[in-house]
Amino acid sequence: MFYPEEVLEEVRTRSDIVDIISGYVRLQKKGSNLFGLCPFHHEKSPSFSVSPSKQMYYCFGCGASGNVITFVMEYENYSFQEAVQLLAERSGIQLPKMEYSKEQRAMADRRAALLAANKLAANYFYYQLKQPQGKAGYAYLTGRGLTDETIRRFGLGYANKVRDDLYRYLRSKGYEDAFLKDSGLVTIEERGTRDKFYNRVMFPIMDVNSRVVGFGGRVLGDGEPKYLNSPETALFDKSRNLYGLNYARTSRERHMFLCEGYMDVIAMQQAGFTNAVASLGTAFTERHAILLKRYTDQVILTFDSDGAGVKAALRAIPMLREAGLSARVLDMRPCKDPDEFMKTLGPEEFKKRAEHARNSFLFEIDVLKSGYDMGDPEQKTEFYNRAAEKLLEFSEALERDNYIQAVSREYMIPYDDLRALVNRLGLRGGPAASSRPQRLSQEEAREARPAPAAKRREKEEGIRSSERLLLTWLIEEPRLFDVIHGIIGPEDFVKPLYRAAAEAVFEAREAGEVKPAAILNRFIDDEGSYKEVAALFNASLDESLTNEEQKKAFSETVRRVKKNSLEHQIRRAKGIDELQRLIKEQAGLANLHISPERG
Repeated sequence: MFYPEEVLEEVRTRSDIVDIISGYVRLQKKGSNLFGLCPFHHEKSPSFSVSPSKQMYYCFGCGASGNVITFVMEYENYSFQEAVQLLAERSGIQLPKMEYSKEQRAMADRRAALLAANKLAANYFYYQLKQPQGKAGYAYLTGRGLTDETIRRFGLGYANKVRDDLYRYLRSKGYEDAFLKDSGLVTIEERGTRDKFYNRVMFPIMDVNSRVVGFGGRVLGDGEPKYLNSPETALFDKSRNLYGLNYARTSRERHMFLCEGYMDVIAMQQAGFTNAVASLGTAFTERHAILLKRYTDQVILTFDSDGAGVKAALRAIPMLREAGLSARVLDMRPCKDPDEFMKTLGPEEFKKRAEHARNSFLFEIDVLKSGYDMGDPEQKTEFYNRAAEKLLEFSEALERDNYIQAVSREYMIPYDDLRALVNRLGLRGGPAASSRPQRLSQEEAREARPAPAAKRREKEEGIRSSERLLLTWLIEEPRLFDVIHGIIGPEDFVKPLYRAAAEAVFEAREAGEVKPAAILNRFIDDEGSYKEVAALFNASLDESLTNEEQKKAFSETVRRVKKNSLEHQIRRAKGIDELQRLIKEQAGLANLHISPERG
């Protein structure tokens, strides 16, 4: 549901990126670009660049990049529509009404109505907290050490003991039963109607744009369940939201703290750690990890120090790794959770603990070791075997050896012995294979085992890196389109998003001029996919193609992208003729000479 492309382009071209960003960041000219301190992460030396010619920004420190529209979205925490409206008003542009299909209009109206109802409910809960009937709720929150400012910032409130209080209020505002039933705010059954939440302290749950999409409520007294969340609705999906992310995403810290509960996030943010988030009354999931990856590369786990918290950390660590996030674990002891930590030991000690948070793999080994009696030779040997087995999770030899050294040093295991044990288990396919009567050779083991997931991810990232690099080269030096003509086309970019971006770049070239900031307009949405496209246009180019090493790198990049494209097509070939043609073309790559000076 975007504005027409020509309207977006008018808004963008009449909003000079240097003028807009200069209103937020102090910029100084260096060469053809301007530089300043990045507004999206803490830094002491300017690494945030703005290109007047490309009308794009790029941070060499944190990788943030985009055009003038995405800058306003990121800095102001605006939705796409809000950012466009702000820039249009600033430039004196009258925006047309967005056009919707009948289905889109109905869906948009429904979502808008649900958001309005949730906002109304949040305001009502907040109002009740300061009334006589909300005295118990207010006493609970202040008793937990929360200030009035924090209560206001998070919109905390109170749901009355009267079980249809909110229902009657919303009905008075004109909402029908059928709508309220779908909102998740009330329960409507044949035997009667009641509010979803009553006699509870209320925590509005906000999406990344600070819109209320659901609620969490903590019961006052001995009722069950202790914590209750809104049910799944058209707005609310627990696996797609993280509590506190609307604030954490604007933090300039390079890492995020991952907690277990609402109060932990609130206590941490009140103490100044605004980069804290928590899952919403459910176990941490792969979707949560992917969501975090949009905003950071580093996560510090601050789960409870009890057994349940340790188990939760052990479940989360592999998911964070799978999403490409670096994870560390903060030692909360002797406190149970971050909320208690802030009250007992204070923010300064927490900051020190965060700086020395435990490497997540070594934390896993710590937990593993705690299950064995190291005074018993048999159990000690079993621990060594289990530790060696875990070290095999690293498919790259260099990384694996780094961790072998670390485990050897931390647990006083002779390095050569541990390394030999890891290698033996690797050749056998792991400890489970130790009972086999016959050992496999190294070659047999390699053939028998599928390629590790980490190895596949590494290869895929290498290809993506090559595709990003090639697109950046084409934008920076348009003459290269002639060099690769007949060799590489948009169809050779395998990832769908990259292919769409390549199609837009090649189309712009055919039309006469490639404007990356204009191309990016097509991909801007509230889900963050534009960030990946923006990165395509800002790959690191250390030197120009006048350097011999760079000429070779360009040639290898083109060959790598083409090779991957052919491999992708071969796997999907529909007939023998097509397969033979593709294999022949693949074989010809060895003799392909690509010179940046051609054309």
